[in-house]
Amino acid sequence: MRKENSDFKTAFVSEAGSFIDNRDYFAFVELEDMACYVIADGLDTDREVHSAKMAVSVILESFMEKPSLSRRKIRQDLEAAHEWLKFESRRVRLKASVLVVVTNYTQMVWASCGHARLYQFRGGRLNLRSKDQSLAQLLLEDGRVSEDGLSSHEERGNLLSYLGRPDRFEPYISEKTPLSDGDVLLLCTPGIWEEVELPEMLDALAESSDPDSLTDTLEDIVLSKQRQTVSNYTAAAIFANKTFAEEPKNRKKWIMRIAIMLLTMAIAGGGIWYAKARQAAKLADTVMQMTEYEQEGDEYATAGDYPKALKAYSEAKNAASKLKDKLHFQLLRNKQRVAQAVTDGDEYVKDGSFDMAVDSYTKALGEADKYKPFKVEDIEARIERSEAVAKLTEVIKEGDIQFQNQDYNRALDTYKKAYRAAIEANYPSGQKQLETKMEEAEGKINNIHRETKTLQADNLEKKGDRALTVLDYNGAIEAYTLAQEIYQEIDKLERVLAMERKIAKADEKRNPIVPAAGQADSAGAGAGSGVSGTQGQGIGGNSRANGSGVASDGNGAASGTGANGASGYTGSGSQASSGGGSPANANGSASGQSPANQGTAGSLTETEETGSGSSNTMNNNEERSEASDGGEGA
Repeated sequence: MRKENSDFKTAFVSEAGSFIDNRDYFAFVELEDMACYVIADGLDTDREVHSAKMAVSVILESFMEKPSLSRRKIRQDLEAAHEWLKFESRRVRLKASVLVVVTNYTQMVWASCGHARLYQFRGGRLNLRSKDQSLAQLLLEDGRVSEDGLSSHEERGNLLSYLGRPDRFEPYISEKTPLSDGDVLLLCTPGIWEEVELPEMLDALAESSDPDSLTDTLEDIVLSKQRQTVSNYTAAAIFANKTFAEEPKNRKKWIMRIAIMLLTMAIAGGGIWYAKARQAAKLADTVMQMTEYEQEGDEYATAGDYPKALKAYSEAKNAASKLKDKLHFQLLRNKQRVAQAVTDGDEYVKDGSFDMAVDSYTKALGEADKYKPFKVEDIEARIERSEAVAKLTEVIKEGDIQFQNQDYNRALDTYKKAYRAAIEANYPSGQKQLETKMEEAEGKINNIHRETKTLQADNLEKKGDRALTVLDYNGAIEAYTLAQEIYQEIDKLERVLAMERKIAKADEKRNPIVPAAGQADSAGAGAGSGVSGTQGQGIGGNSRANGSGVASDGNGAASGTGANGASGYTGSGSQASSGGGSPANANGSASGQSPANQGTAGSLTETEETGSGSSNTMNNNEERSEASDGGEGA
């Protein structure tokens, strides 16, 4: 309810200046009843670990676990960050200067360790400024340095206390300081207060109506100095537009409460011992919980179940913190780190970040040999597996490139090679992924094979069509049969049936049906039927084998015989002739002999006779023929 009935606005700016990395860090949290603002300046040069960010994160986490304006609690939060930096100081010593402001929206307590500063402005004037823990500050207090010269003194960076200091840690923690409506709090690192003088801050404050404009103006002032080298700089402004107004205390009511408390304590004097006994019992339970959780964590770590081990070690560490057992707290935190590193490595493997997984496992391996529950060989196996899977990933990428280039056979071979490697590396998700890729490659190969076979069968079918056109029935049937076999192979059933029909048609033409003896379309055995023609149409009968043919019309007739059959011609009002004969007139006749297999003119009626003289009549409207040479005309 305090936050809802107050109005605090916050804004900040933080930049690296002329450097690549920004070693400053600011963060804050505003809860319903309290808020905490933390600013830090990293003093080390470690490029992998940011000490300022680490310190701010630890302090805020500790604050959120139990928010309090207690100076003792704030010191504990700072000590937790101090110990954390010392523990993480592996490559280089991690160091940070930090400033913390905790408020209940009515009062504030601030703590300083180093040379990060707090300015409190009220009514447009400076109300207070935090003191640096530096040699320059001591010289100022001794009167050997002026206030104006403090920001540029050569000993301003010679700190007497800071987070991560190996020997002693002595932060300054203020008393509770009341806040008023309209107060402005400015938290800043040396990158700001070394460049911006107090009069410039007051001018910027006078021109600003909100925290955003104030921080932007301070940044403009820093950059306007146009220094050759600009340090990291961070400024955070908090405008307390309205503080929470507490109800005035009822003096008589509090006197009555105190009297009742004293009377109760006097009556129940023995209750103190009872309370102490209960507190001792509670501590004993906490010790038992810590021991049990640690044993569970050791068992899970031995079994290789690191996520459960991580949870158990965390519970045991919390119990040690309640007991204020620093020795067990440090031990359990180290075990927790090993379990956390292995768990993180497993998660990186699931995400496919194998390089990061190897780094995490290697970090765990460096600490695992110090604690019996952790199996070094298990972590080494994880490292080997991650490296193998990393190589496997490269092979899969090679196969993907081949697949994209439509080299499906090589891609399939590469995927099969990777699949065998995934089985050896015990990489189930990779096996499943490769199974899908192999199916896709095989599908592409099968499609290409099917298309190739289809094209081959289509060409054979066209070859059969061409053979059928030139009356090469045997060639057509052979081509259709081969095409049908290929269509059958690739499961094109419609084309299989189509080839069956084409084969049957070609076979019918190759082996036509011959009619039985004595059955003819003409009237009379061995006689060719005549078709009349007028106005210049010639009609003839063509007899093959050893029979004779007769053709006639209404006006004249011609007949003839030959060794293999003869052709006769007749014409009405037109002219019929053979090779050496003479034409006949309109009412005359002509006969002659000619070789076999000669065509007829006009509409031809062809009669084929067998030995019995039977004939079959066919109409042919497409061919023209003339009487052969050597015939006679009359």
